[in-house]
Amino acid sequence: MRTKTALPALATVGALTAALLVPGQAAHAVDHTLVVDAGAVLRPVTHVAAGGLYGIADATTPSAAILQPLSLRQHTQPPPGVQQLGNGASTPTGDGLKVAPTVIATGGQQYLRMPDVYPDFPYKWVSWDDWLQKVNKMVDDRLAATGTTNINGWEIWNEPDGTWDTQKAGPFNDGWTRTYRAIRAKDTVTPIIGPGTTIYNPTFIRSFLENAKATNTLPDVIVWHELSQGWRDIDEHVADYRSIEASLGISPRRISINEYAWPDQVDVPSIALHYIAQFERTGVNDAERAYWFESGTMNGLLYNGQPTASYWMYKWYGDMAGNMLPVTADADLDGIASLDGTRKIANVVFGGDYGNNTVRVDRLSGFGDTVKVVLSTTPASGRDVNVAAPTTVSTQTLPVVNGSVSIPVTDMDARQSYQALVTPVNGPTTSYQQVYEAENATVVNAQRRSSASASNGGYVGGIDGTADMRSQSFVDFTVNVPTAGAYTLGIRYANGTGATATQGLAYNGGAWSTISYPPTAGWGQFGSSVSTTVTLKAGYNVIRLAKGSPYFSGGVGYAELDSISVTR
Repeated sequence: MRTKTALPALATVGALTAALLVPGQAAHAVDHTLVVDAGAVLRPVTHVAAGGLYGIADATTPSAAILQPLSLRQHTQPPPGVQQLGNGASTPTGDGLKVAPTVIATGGQQYLRMPDVYPDFPYKWVSWDDWLQKVNKMVDDRLAATGTTNINGWEIWNEPDGTWDTQKAGPFNDGWTRTYRAIRAKDTVTPIIGPGTTIYNPTFIRSFLENAKATNTLPDVIVWHELSQGWRDIDEHVADYRSIEASLGISPRRISINEYAWPDQVDVPSIALHYIAQFERTGVNDAERAYWFESGTMNGLLYNGQPTASYWMYKWYGDMAGNMLPVTADADLDGIASLDGTRKIANVVFGGDYGNNTVRVDRLSGFGDTVKVVLSTTPASGRDVNVAAPTTVSTQTLPVVNGSVSIPVTDMDARQSYQALVTPVNGPTTSYQQVYEAENATVVNAQRRSSASASNGGYVGGIDGTADMRSQSFVDFTVNVPTAGAYTLGIRYANGTGATATQGLAYNGGAWSTISYPPTAGWGQFGSSVSTTVTLKAGYNVIRLAKGSPYFSGGVGYAELDSISVTR
C-alpha cells in the first residue's frame, strides 16, 4: 500500500516509468496485428484481475449496484479495528467485516491486511505484546462474525521488505513464524497469505520460503506486488517463483498480486489492460488494483460515485464469459479475449498502440460466413473525469475467411482501450445471458475441474463443508436478467453417490430452499439436470447453491455443478 504522503519522493520514478511504458506516436512506424485464437482455451473466465485494495470504504460506498457489472472477484481490505487513514481520509475506512455485505453482493471475497490495524504507514512497531494482542483481537472479531463467509485470507504483513522494523521486532522470517502460529492457535481454517513484498524479490522470497518450510508455516497463497517494475516482466517473475518453489520441494501455491500498477498507470486504460493481460496468461490466482487514491472509489474506477474511463474497460472485462482465449501481442498492441460459446460472443479488449492496426480472430467456428463487429473505445481522461459510457466507433459486417475475421482499427490512441465484440450477423443467440458456467462463478471451498462431458469443458466439484463460515462450501452465480419476475432455474449436475444428494438454494439474501439431485452415471459425467422456479429482480442477482452456508442447516451427499440456466 502507498499513500499520498509517499508519492512526492516517487514522482520522478513514476513519471519515467509511464514515459517508458506508453509508446509515443512518433515511434509507431508499422501497423500491427493482435491475434486471438478462438479455437483454443487459455483458462476459464474467472476475472482474475478484477479487484482492488481498499476499493470499498463502507457498507454503501460504493454501492453494490455500480460494482456488480465489474465482476469483482477478490479484494484486499483492512482488518476489523482498522486505524489506517491513508490518502486524505479523516477517519479509518474499509473494515473487512463491515464491507462484507457489499463484497458478497458483488460476488467477491477478501483478504484482511492485518498490519493496517496500525495508524501509520510505514507502520510504527510498538512491541510484540502489542502486536500479538492485536492479532488475537482481529481473529476473535472475525470468528464472532458467524454470518460472514467471504474472508479467504489473513495477510500477516504488507511490504515487509520496506516496512518491517528489524531493529525492534527482530528478523521478519521469525516474526512471520510467530504471527502465523498465533493465528493458527485460534483459526485453523482461513488461508494465510504472504509475504507481500513491494516488488518481486527472489532472494527475499527464497529465504522466506526456506524458513516457512522449516517451521511448517508455509503460506496458502504467495503474494508480491507489481508496481514500479511495470507489467513487462510479470511472466518472468511468475516463472522464476515457480522454479524456486519446485527447487525447495514446495507444492504449488496460489499466486496473488494484491497491488498492481503505479499511480500514473493505474488509470490509463491501456496500461491497466497490459497488466490484466499478463495476469491472465501467466495463471495467477488474483490481482488487485493498488490503493493510490481515496478509499471507496475502487481505486479510481469511480469519481464522485460515477464511472471514469477505466471503469468501462473493466466493465468489458467483467462482461467476459465462457473461456479466456490465447492472445498473441504484436509489439505494444496487446489485450485479452473470451469466447462465450453458448451465446456466440467473442469479446476482445485491446490497446497500447497508435495508428492503424488490426485485430484478427482465428479459428472462429459456428458464427457463419460473415459476422457483426461492434468496435468501441474508452478514453484516457484520467481518474477525476466522469465518463457516462464508452464511445461506439463503428458497427461492421465482415467476412470470415478460412475461419478468420480481420478487424481494422484506425487512428488508435495508445492510451485508450478498445473493445471488438464479434457475434453472428443477427447478434448473440440469446438477447441476454441465460447459461452461466459454474467454473466462471465465485467458488468457495470447492474446486474448478475439467471434464469432456461438461458444457464448456469445466465444472465445480468438491462442494463440501458445513462446520462454520470458514469451511462452508458454495458457488455464487451473479446473473443479470432484463425484467423482474419468475424464471426457471435449470441446474446441470453430476451425482455419483448412488443416492439422492441435496444442496441449499438462496438468492439475493433471501430464504433457503432445498434442491435434490438424483444419482447419475458417475462423477464428472454430465447430462442430467433439475429445475425450480426463482423470482428475480431486474438487473443483477446473486444465486447461491451451497452444501453449507449461514442460516442453512446443510445439504446431504455430494453433487457437482456444471452450469445453471435462467430463462423466463
